[in-house]
Amino acid sequence: MEEADREVLLQAASLFPPPPGIRFAYGTAGFRYNGLLLSSTVFRVGVLAALRSLKTRSVTGLMITASHNPASDNGVKVADPGGGMLTQEWEPFADAIANAVNAENFVQLIDEFIKKQGILCGDTYSGVVLVARDTRPSGEELLSAAIQGIGAVKGVMAVDMGILTTPQLHWMVRSRNKGMPATESDYYMQLSSSVKILMSARPKVQKLGPHIEGVVVDGANGVGAKKLYTLQQFLEGIEVNIRNSGREGEGGLNDSVGADFVQKEKITPSGFGGDDVGKRCASLDGDADRLVYFYISSPEKKGVELIDGDKILTLFAIFIKQQLDSIYNQEKMESSPAVRLAQNPSNEECHSIALGIVQTAYANGASTRYLRELGLEIVFTSTGVKYLHEKATEYDIGIYFEANGHGTILFSEKLLLWLKAFNEELSSASTVSEQRRAVQRLLAISSLINQAVGDALSGLLLVEVILHYMGWSIQTWNTLYQDLPSRQLK
Repeated sequence: MEEADREVLLQAASLFPPPPGIRFAYGTAGFRYNGLLLSSTVFRVGVLAALRSLKTRSVTGLMITASHNPASDNGVKVADPGGGMLTQEWEPFADAIANAVNAENFVQLIDEFIKKQGILCGDTYSGVVLVARDTRPSGEELLSAAIQGIGAVKGVMAVDMGILTTPQLHWMVRSRNKGMPATESDYYMQLSSSVKILMSARPKVQKLGPHIEGVVVDGANGVGAKKLYTLQQFLEGIEVNIRNSGREGEGGLNDSVGADFVQKEKITPSGFGGDDVGKRCASLDGDADRLVYFYISSPEKKGVELIDGDKILTLFAIFIKQQLDSIYNQEKMESSPAVRLAQNPSNEECHSIALGIVQTAYANGASTRYLRELGLEIVFTSTGVKYLHEKATEYDIGIYFEANGHGTILFSEKLLLWLKAFNEELSSASTVSEQRRAVQRLLAISSLINQAVGDALSGLLLVEVILHYMGWSIQTWNTLYQDLPSRQLK
């Protein structure tokens, strides 16, 4: 780092002294703490995100949020170029700079890291960091600190994307680096167009179960509700009713509401009661990266029947397996060279579509047993989304969820190319076969689901589409298997 650049960084860092006596640690959720004590940390993470952009020569992201924590808390985390979390290799560096005792020590650590990583500052490449925040009161001030941190690194600019859900910011980073449209409107259009394809591909005759037509969503009084209102304007065929939207009189962020509250307490969130018996309900968490469903079985009971991440995973796995079965079992499939690539043959040159289910030891054992009885491959990883996501990338289609409702579906690029080519091949037929519809559904799911991180909004839409397709009520869904007794310690 040139002396002039070092001086600029030093002066900027001096404006954000660290709070005394606090030790910060970067984890899956990034850094979290009381929002009034995070300015120094957020500034320093801004510098890290800028260096990450220069190192990877790609767009990175920085999100200001504390997810399901109380409104007084806040946090910061970095999105890597692929849209996922910050690489684990950089986490020790994040800890070190967040806990540097003063500006001089911080700049020294930065200088040493730049040399060690061979990062070029101020060369022909201009780094970009997309920044966003949720609706927390401390968010605006912390976002300013992040932008100043990014701007203190020569050759890097911050792009303020405004108020977003965490998954939206991650989606934008991934999309920008893939050369795809990446605005907030693009996000809504991609989700809504995928829903339209999936809804149009439903069986024509359906006997719908009770309460199948609409879902009542607990928005945790957070940013997810705000964005769901916007998403509604793009949707057709999906009825969504939103409560706990953060409007005046509806309560505080994550205060007896949201996915974390419902999943842990297993009681009705604020704004729900006896009038909602039997209705299909869903809860987002504060930054909309977790999703759980529930229903109230009796007006006299405060408890709920919980549909957690394990059952959401199971629903997704059933539907995707059905599409793969439709591709495999189509008559005359042996006549198509393209389909033979998707068979599970002894010919080693052929490619079988590998569907993998990724869980942790905390998954309910009943879900694991049920999925195995379907003939699906189940693998286990250490606890933590980063481990689940990494393992899921090893499959053509990898599905992972934690019981808390955080998870997604990953499609390999190899499989997507094959599906697109096969769809094109099948388009020459005079009629649309079930085989082609299955291919189109898989392609639509790959666009609907957020493959960067768990996304409660895209997950909600996929659940709704599948329930409509199956003609299932939430009660029918819940009877797939009976959860084994478990207890979560707080």
